[in-house]
Amino acid sequence: MLGRKRGGRFLLFETDPTATPPARERRDVLGVALEQDRDTADLAAVLPEGLDPAVRTDALVGMATARYTQSNSVVLVEDGSAIGIGAGQQNRVDCVRLAGAKARIWWLRRHGSVDALPRIEGMKRQDRLNWQIRFAGHEMTRGQLADFTTLFGAEAAARYDDQTWRDAWMQELRGITLVSDGFLPFRDNVEHAAEFGVSTIVEPGGSTRTAEVAAAAHEYGIAHVQTGLRLFHH
Repeated sequence: MLGRKRGGRFLLFETDPTATPPARERRDVLGVALEQDRDTADLAAVLPEGLDPAVRTDALVGMATARYTQSNSVVLVEDGSAIGIGAGQQNRVDCVRLAGAKARIWWLRRHGSVDALPRIEGMKRQDRLNWQIRFAGHEMTRGQLADFTTLFGAEAAARYDDQTWRDAWMQELRGITLVSDGFLPFRDNVEHAAEFGVSTIVEPGGSTRTAEVAAAAHEYGIAHVQTGLRLFHH
């Protein structure tokens, strides 16, 4: 499979399944050595009993993703797939908004209007995908829109400016699990999450405002799960 891509120019590494990673990890930064225990926490053990199996799976996928994603990070998961990751942000609400923006594009790309764009002879698959993403997200520059109209026609351009199908389709996005690598500090994280169809929030909890965050989740009909486990990756 890989041989058919990029002329097969891939380096493949095979790990010894019997190898044991070192118990401690070390980083050298500008002459300063930082050392800490390797992250060996059992993700499944920190989730509460009685969690819906599908939600549990999504929570584990989100936690595993957050474990190896640059902090601060928030992961949105749907049916076992990470559909939006907001990583490396300076505040957590930006993580939520970034993950939500990516999930929005992921969902809008699945609308029939996007797949129905006319096929352009000779257009490469990646170029078509790029146009579909710009079309779905309503994020073209003026020049791109002119090129889009030339390529796909006036009818497609009119559909691009019509927000009603996007708004209606976004209402169908539900059952999303949000996982945060650190505690949610304010209720605005929950308010933004609700806009992207989140029905379950999984976070460490333990902040001075966790009760406020939990109350906001209850207000929006979102299940709030506290794990007590931070998953920072720097």
